[in-house]
Amino acid sequence: MSNKPKILVIRLSAMGDIILTTPVVRALNQQLKAKIDFLTKPQYVSLLESNTYINRIFSLNDKVDFLQKNKYDYVVDLQNNLRSWKIRNKIQTRSFVFNKKSLRRYLLIYFGIDLLKNHVVDRYFATVASLNVVNDNQGLDFNVSSSVKAEFNTSQSYISWCIGGTHNPKKLSAKQITQVVSKLKIPVVLLGGNNDLDIAEEIINNAECKSVYNFCGKLSVQESSYLIKESKMLLTNDTGMMHIASALKMPIISFWGCTKPSLGFTPYMTDPSSIKIISKRSAKPCSKHGKHCKYGKNGCIKEIDPQLIYDSVLSLLK
Repeated sequence: MSNKPKILVIRLSAMGDIILTTPVVRALNQQLKAKIDFLTKPQYVSLLESNTYINRIFSLNDKVDFLQKNKYDYVVDLQNNLRSWKIRNKIQTRSFVFNKKSLRRYLLIYFGIDLLKNHVVDRYFATVASLNVVNDNQGLDFNVSSSVKAEFNTSQSYISWCIGGTHNPKKLSAKQITQVVSKLKIPVVLLGGNNDLDIAEEIINNAECKSVYNFCGKLSVQESSYLIKESKMLLTNDTGMMHIASALKMPIISFWGCTKPSLGFTPYMTDPSSIKIISKRSAKPCSKHGKHCKYGKNGCIKEIDPQLIYDSVLSLLK
């Protein structure tokens, strides 16, 4: 092995999980002086394009034989599923594989026994501990390109609100958000995907405040990140954009229902003024990814009091 090892890091999905791997990528590069290549799905390549610690980014291809030619010293598999196992098997070099702590996660969700007691970033670092790579405690990495702009006056004071989520039980309702923005005296930009257009339109149509702007489905990740970076704070469900805001060291108000902070996916090393608002229904998560709720089809996150959200916004604005 050369003095500067070649390492392939694998994390195939999803947005937030990929952003959460960036402290490990940085540490491998800086502490081992390693050349880092990263393998992910095509739709996530843009998340890493501006990462200065990565040499090359490969998008997932069913034929990964070409990776063998790169003669990696190590593979760091931070995905640990069947697909990543097949890739490791083809490359046939020394591998370090992320331990998902599946049993501990099961005990937490179904019995309320919390044996995890750490952040997923800590678990990622445990994967490479035998390489004597340690957490530098500098947080997450994500760069907003200086060329990125959005059709919105970012010189004014405003709030960003990510209303999306991978599953409905992880998302605040239009009614909750409408009650909050109706009281605010500051513009609000709504961020999300095409699937969030209906809820965004419902909020705008019913909010007493007229300075609410719908950008759902209209922006790239970079453009959404730009609006977040220029805003006063981000309000968000448990989403990938929450982790991008963490990387940008933004004040974040995050909402937790079916998923809970105890699972280890909270905003990581973000602005210290950030606030977590958690459903009071139960201290333990309802499900692994927030797809199902134990207390109702629409999710216990819908029980969070809008007044509490409004008061939290005011406290950060002060």
